Parts: sequence; structure tokens; C-alpha cells
Amino acid sequence: MSRIVRCAHIQASNPKHDGSVAEIKEAMIQKHLPMIDDAGSKGVQILCLQEIFYGPYFCAEQDIKWYESTEPVPGPTTERMAEYARKYKMVMVVPVYERDQEGIYYNTAAVIDADGSYLGKMRKIQIPHTHPGFWEKFYFKPGNLGFPVFDTAYAKVGVFICYDRHFPESARCLALNGAEIMFNPSATVAGKSEYLWELEQPASAVANGVFIGANNRVGVEKPWEFGEFYGSSYFVDPRGKILAKGSRDKDELVVADLDLEEIRKVRDGWAFFRDRRPEMYGEICRS
Repeated sequence: MSRIVRCAHIQASNPKHDGSVAEIKEAMIQKHLPMIDDAGSKGVQILCLQEIFYGPYFCAEQDIKWYESTEPVPGPTTERMAEYARKYKMVMVVPVYERDQEGIYYNTAAVIDADGSYLGKMRKIQIPHTHPGFWEKFYFKPGNLGFPVFDTAYAKVGVFICYDRHFPESARCLALNGAEIMFNPSATVAGKSEYLWELEQPASAVANGVFIGANNRVGVEKPWEFGEFYGSSYFVDPRGKILAKGSRDKDELVVADLDLEEIRKVRDGWAFFRDRRPEMYGEICRS
């Protein structure tokens, strides 16, 4: 018997490049609201927004003014999104810039259930600091909550954020913790990592027998213009087949129907989890 869950990503460009941090943040939230309504009207059951969805990818520079965009989780933005979750009975993955306390900030994704209740959060584990334009250690403390899995109204959901996808341990931990669908909200530009975009996560989906939703923003963001965010958000099944994919350059709702019954079929066929030898893998934790 099928067990279909309708999932979606929103990929969006940043609409405002000048003004105060608060104005830029609110402009991006306002841009997302009709797209969230569109997802609700299409019967989406689980919706994922992009990495720190309410602003530009400010890590292209190192400027403390962006600390002004932090907020507690749960907090004002998660409360706003909870209204939409309740309205549409829609689970939401909401990535924001979290303020744990003054001076301690995380790259975080909150998970809101279909009744609007706050289920918890995941903090980005691996933090890049690479040239050009990914100066994340200036802004984010490494996550300390591990890889939680959230038992939502429709599926067991895990989150790993952007750079975390380059570390196979991230997906493995989520799968072993029971995730059926993993979401990877991202901000990545053409060039250095693009050839990996449709290589790593289909491979992770196969290795772990899960569905993965990979989400990326679009456009060139001023004033930095350090690269083009190439969209191409997609969903991939446990066999590594891409089920739906967004465009490179358009604001878009990317929707896919995922049959979670495929997880059992694939795992029974390959038996990767049965044949794991964790007692032999200690070396990777000692290096």
C-alpha cells in the first residue's frame, strides 16, 4: 500500500538589497508569504524554506550588522510561520539565524508541525569558512544538538543544513535516528560545488534508503555579486532517482509526491543497514 506525502521547496531570490537589516528581512518574509499560500493551496503537507530564508546570504562579507537579524527559536518568525502551518495543516521547515544568547548565534532550522506546534530545531553542525564568500565562522557557532529527527504529522523528518551535506555522517546519523525524509536547505553558488549538487545527495539517499529534499536559492545578490545561486532544488527517492527539480533562475515552488513505502522496499532489497559493521568503524572517530 502506498503512503504518499506531498512535499515542496520554496526557492527564491532576495527582493531588497538596501535599507536596514530589519527592512531587508521583512521584505524577504513578505515575498515568501504568497508562495507559502500557494503551497497550501496545492495540498503540500511538508514545506521546506531555504537556508536563513528571511534574508540574503550575508556570509559573502564579514559585518556585525547582520547579527541584528538574529532571533530566538522559537521566536517571532517561527510564530508567524506557525499560523500558516495551522491554516494549511502543513509541516514547515523554517531556517533562521538563531540567537541563543547575546553573542552566541547559530544557523538553525526550526520544525513546525501541522497543528502549528513547535517540534524542535536543528543547528548546522559543520561550519565552512572558505574563499570566496563563505565566511560562516564569523557568524555561526557550530551546532550542538546533534541530528534530531522530528515525528511530524506526516513523516519522520530530519534536517541537515547546506555544508552538512558534504559529510556523509550527517545523513547516516539522521537515517539511523529514524528519518524518512531529510531536508537540506542550502545557499550555494555556481562553480565550486555545483558538480556535487546532483551527485552527493542522490548517493546519500541510496546509501541510507531515504528520501532527500535539497533546496537552494536563486539569483545574484547585491552588493556582493560573488556568484549566482543556481536554484535547481529537487527531491530524490531512495533509489537515487530525482522526482522533481526546480529551474536555475526562477522563484519557484518545487513539489513532489513521495511514497514512503518505497523506503521499506529499497532497504529490504539492499539490506545495507543489516550489513553495517559499526564496531569496525571506530577509526573514523579517532582521526
